[in-house]
Amino acid sequence: MQITLLKSKLHHARVTHSELEYEGSCAIDGRLLEAANIHEYEQIQIYNLDNGERFTTYAIRAQDGSGTISVNGAAAHKARPGDRVIICTYAVLSQQEAATFKPTLIYLDADNRIKDSRHAIPVQVA
Repeated sequence: MQITLLKSKLHHARVTHSELEYEGSCAIDGRLLEAANIHEYEQIQIYNLDNGERFTTYAIRAQDGSGTISVNGAAAHKARPGDRVIICTYAVLSQQEAATFKPTLIYLDADNRIKDSRHAIPVQVA
């Protein structure tokens, strides 16, 4: 059996640009792509904390160190500059692979700089 698990996450990324007329995708600072193990042209899910929108697109590389998170094309209607988003990728793994797999979790500050990284989400306490 195969299961789908969280592969990587950029948590609390801040949208810097929203380009309706640009070819669809999400441009992400190249250093953030590398830190989160997100490949250029990989499918990503974006969850907008400010308006509740959830949508799928793909990642493209923005200038390294720029802090850019640019939501482009039709998706520009779903996120505006200043919005806080979570950007996730997923992987399909066998149960054997899943038993030892750990996701890459990157936590960002308000300027899209890395403030923390982990390989597990803390247990939620009631």
